[in-house]
Amino acid sequence: MADVQNLGLFILAGWLLNLTPGPDVLYIVSSALRSGAKAGMVAALGITAGCFVHIFAAALGVSALMAASSTAFTVLKWVGAAYLLYVGLKLLFSRSTEPVELTAEKSMQIRGMALRKIFFKGFFTNALNPKVALFFLAFVPQFIASGAAQPALTFVLLGVLFNVNALPINVGYAVLAAWATRRLGAVQRAMYWLDRVAGAMFVGFGAKLALTAAPQP
Repeated sequence: MADVQNLGLFILAGWLLNLTPGPDVLYIVSSALRSGAKAGMVAALGITAGCFVHIFAAALGVSALMAASSTAFTVLKWVGAAYLLYVGLKLLFSRSTEPVELTAEKSMQIRGMALRKIFFKGFFTNALNPKVALFFLAFVPQFIASGAAQPALTFVLLGVLFNVNALPINVGYAVLAAWATRRLGAVQRAMYWLDRVAGAMFVGFGAKLALTAAPQP
């Protein structure tokens, strides 16, 4: 793909991001712990579907950005850089993830929930989260080559690739949660170091974005 740069780094960063615990992972894991691996997989599918809303919406923003003034580019650049730095620093200095606390009442509530409801809860968790849109706008354009002929299409393709790469990891979390209840200590130690690696990478992305020059008309 001539319009894409550093594709390998894009894939690696996506894997690291999806491996680090966050609201999506916690929702998948808690669904799997309470209702089994199938419920966790359905939650993962819902979260993935919600991401597509932001991918297509942000692709339109990329097209507008390429044609906008340098002032508009600079404003969005600094907002995106600040957000990526925030994500990175938060991961670098985060504490170990606490085990999910399950009560009998919550367990019964989730067992009685239809898989469709679990799916749509995951969908709306992402579709209605403005931070997800901001992340895609800040992260994906860095891998679109300067002067790309079709930046919006390239954005969509990269967004789809990001989601496709994320799905096996999210499904893996659902399966892992089914037997990891008694091994949460080992899982948490692994997540601690994943947080640090991903945090350093996203601080670097934020700095790179801050130093990016506005595209020439």
